Amino acid sequence: MKYDVKDLALAERGTRRIEWARSSMPVLRSIEERFSREQPLKGLRVSACLHVTSETANLMRALKAGGADVRLCASNPLSTQDDVAAALVKGFGIPVFAIRGEDKETYYGHINAALDSRPHLTMDDGADTIGVIHAQRKDLAANVIAGTEETTTGVIRLKSMERDGVLLYPIIAVNDADTKHFFDNRYGTGQSTVDGILRATNLLLAGKRFVVCGYGWCGRGVAMRARGMGANVIVVETDPLKALEAVMDGFTVLPMLEAARQGEVFVTVTGNMHIIRKEHFDVMRDAAVVCNSGHFNVEIDIPALASLSNGSAPIRDEVVEYRLKDGRRIYLLSEGRLINLAAAEGHPASVMDMSFANQALGSEYAIKNRGTLEKKVYRIPRSIDAEIARLKLESMGVKIDALTDEQRKYLASWEMGT
Repeated sequence: MKYDVKDLALAERGTRRIEWARSSMPVLRSIEERFSREQPLKGLRVSACLHVTSETANLMRALKAGGADVRLCASNPLSTQDDVAAALVKGFGIPVFAIRGEDKETYYGHINAALDSRPHLTMDDGADTIGVIHAQRKDLAANVIAGTEETTTGVIRLKSMERDGVLLYPIIAVNDADTKHFFDNRYGTGQSTVDGILRATNLLLAGKRFVVCGYGWCGRGVAMRARGMGANVIVVETDPLKALEAVMDGFTVLPMLEAARQGEVFVTVTGNMHIIRKEHFDVMRDAAVVCNSGHFNVEIDIPALASLSNGSAPIRDEVVEYRLKDGRRIYLLSEGRLINLAAAEGHPASVMDMSFANQALGSEYAIKNRGTLEKKVYRIPRSIDAEIARLKLESMGVKIDALTDEQRKYLASWEMGT
């Protein structure tokens, strides 16, 4: 078995972490148990490019239990948990190609290693395997039945490819499932982003002017959690509807330039590039802290920051101080990469339980519908979404009502009124 991980001696610790996460993932466990009986993925090869964490490890176990031949690589150079990678190789026989801190050449080498199995299914968080297939290895596309994508940034790119007519195989947009973005993006990103900032800096957020750039589901979650820690939250948006929602939610909304003058901690969660750039660094106060929780490290214009500085130096493990030519200091966290994974452990297992249930069931759906899906981006079927929500509620011991026949008739009728 081919693999490339940091150190197999870390496997025992990684196994403990995987089992700890597993205890908070009852929906995925139930899917794994069914997959083990029914073998819906038997004989299929899966190349997965995801954050190599203890939660992801349990998804890999479920896919393997379903009969799949799985290979895993990292979807971010700084998100890999090396002990988990070792455990998957040594304890579970799953080839992993991921080392925390790997350089760009190694990163893409690992993606290609995962693709060397000539997969029937691709699984992405950021569309990297899909991107490599479309740009460099188009010969693999004919063998691919479908792919899944679980992040907003990736889905946006894939929908653009569909519009341009260049998408080579069907994609299941896991991110668009309600049981994904309502919970993973909002509660998961909200909590894990604040966790990453605190682990990196040990700052007291109470009383800080905390700027959240972007008020999508991730931004909503970050703003909510920062306010819960006592921060004075400022939201920056370009979408008038989202900006209005932020105002109605009780947040101050400002243009980026004005927010840059006032803020003390900045988080970008937009999925776009150069949200914080030269003109913003020019007016920031001394000792401003800047970080990103969007998928790619392009939201903060780091070259612009470097051009304004006399130099930079690490202050803490995930903190680099840029000393500007006028004497001000700006602190960049985790190289501008995903702060929640680079400085912390990513989303809690209980929320990834639903996201990865969508990955597993989305893959099964694609296989069941092979030959009928076009080269388009498809939403997870609402029936799967509802089943995941039902299973999650059941695991939490929560019961809900069902509509009566009379109520169903009323909702379906146009004749019944007051």
